[in-house]
Amino acid sequence: MDGALPAWFEITSLVVLTGILLADLLIIFKRPHIPSMKEAALWVGFYALLAVLFGLAILALGDPEHAGQFYAGWLTEYSLSIDNLFVFVIIMSRFAVPRKYQQEVLMVGIIMALILRGIFIVLGAALIENFSWIFYIFGLFLLYTAWHQAFRSHQDEEETESKLIAFLRKRIKISPDYDGAKIRTVHNGHKMFTPMIVVFITIAVTDVIFAFDSIPAIFGITTSPFLVFAANVFALMGLRQLYFLLGGLLDKLEYLKYGIAFILGFIGVKLVLHAMHENELPFINGGEPIAWAPEISTVTSLLVIVASMAVATIASVIKMRRDESESNQPSVGSK
Repeated sequence: MDGALPAWFEITSLVVLTGILLADLLIIFKRPHIPSMKEAALWVGFYALLAVLFGLAILALGDPEHAGQFYAGWLTEYSLSIDNLFVFVIIMSRFAVPRKYQQEVLMVGIIMALILRGIFIVLGAALIENFSWIFYIFGLFLLYTAWHQAFRSHQDEEETESKLIAFLRKRIKISPDYDGAKIRTVHNGHKMFTPMIVVFITIAVTDVIFAFDSIPAIFGITTSPFLVFAANVFALMGLRQLYFLLGGLLDKLEYLKYGIAFILGFIGVKLVLHAMHENELPFINGGEPIAWAPEISTVTSLLVIVASMAVATIASVIKMRRDESESNQPSVGSK
């Protein structure tokens, strides 16, 4: 393939990225603390800069197409990871996780997400390699996910989580209080799990659900397993710091879910068009490729993704400021 990345770059990149994640994990477990806004902002900026430089390295060693695929994939996964963060916020709040230990919980959640996405990437790549019609399924699934994303509510999410929590509590002996970040403790002379085990299980289930969304989405942008995995790693890298940076702002970005839904819908359409262009199913067009089906370029995908997130974020901020302004206005008749 023209512009293919050299094997040494892919191997070195994976080793370095894994090392950064492990170093981050060790720092958190050795020194759990609540990061300041400045610290969180610096880390988020650092990881974003790292992703930009990584894309430039791909451009230098490969070609503009591969670099564009990485940037589009990274931004898509980053936007979906922010949506994942919404659910993490709900879980942390519901279980009243001590703020000092929230970094550890987030890091464990991120590691679990990375492992699950790695497994899904391998499976997805194998399916694509052997069954080109899988793009039809991926595309239709993303279109359904986009609809669900746009019209679901936090009440729906909380109801699902409540059922999971009730199921776990019936089957696991759980202590009434936390014992630091431990998942096992002794309560009234009996060994039992702390609420932390339920937090981890809930986050793991959430990670599985989001992996089902994110992996088909990025395979709609690139079929390179390396670029898919790298985009996921960079998207998850700054997630922990972003949680503390945004804090209570997350639930105020009201229109963000619509931006994410539009991205998923757009990529779903792109996947279906690609499947039509490469069609091999005998009951569609006699098993022949559909020539009139257009292919959406990587540049177009990148522009749509950036524009969608920008419009959704700006609209959310404008509405948030308008609501704050209205709430600060004195009521009629007040002195």
